[in-house]
Amino acid sequence: MERISWDQYFMSQSHLLALRSTCTRLMVGATIVRENRIIAGGYNGSVTGGAHCIDDGCYVVDNHCIRTIHAEVNALLQCAKFGVATEGSEIYVTHFPCVHCSKAIIQAGIKTVYYAKDYKNHPYANEMFQEAGINVVQVQLEEVSLDPAYNEKKELTISLLEKLKKAGVSKEELLTYQEQVSRLFMIGK
Repeated sequence: MERISWDQYFMSQSHLLALRSTCTRLMVGATIVRENRIIAGGYNGSVTGGAHCIDDGCYVVDNHCIRTIHAEVNALLQCAKFGVATEGSEIYVTHFPCVHCSKAIIQAGIKTVYYAKDYKNHPYANEMFQEAGINVVQVQLEEVSLDPAYNEKKELTISLLEKLKKAGVSKEELLTYQEQVSRLFMIGK
């Protein structure tokens, strides 16, 4: 078995952290790394001991939930709380950072931002990263990095489709299955 890359490893960690999110609008995870070692992680959620969006709903002001602390800030605060330096580190985030998180990332001395998904990418965030000399790299998470049996499942599913075709399943029904398989395994994307 081939080992996953460092980028896939750290991005997988961020996606795992996102599963702890208490936000009902968007689950985000962030992992801060220095010299290929994880130094902190965070997810978007409420302050310690406070009400959570999953319990009381989002507290939205100007189309933004003000109840939550963003994943990137939670990871940075974890470093501050335990006295871990962030200068020269890297951050892996499931979604492109908002303007406020971008400012915090710059002030923390992080040198590279890796993100998986575009999300309201604000031009000013990009401009600030560029002015600060911060590398911004999109890293798509490969499903195989989370599921070691991913390729086997994909091959089995495709072979079952072939057997359905040979068994005489109608073209309409087969097309429906093929579309579902393409979506599940991101075939053709």
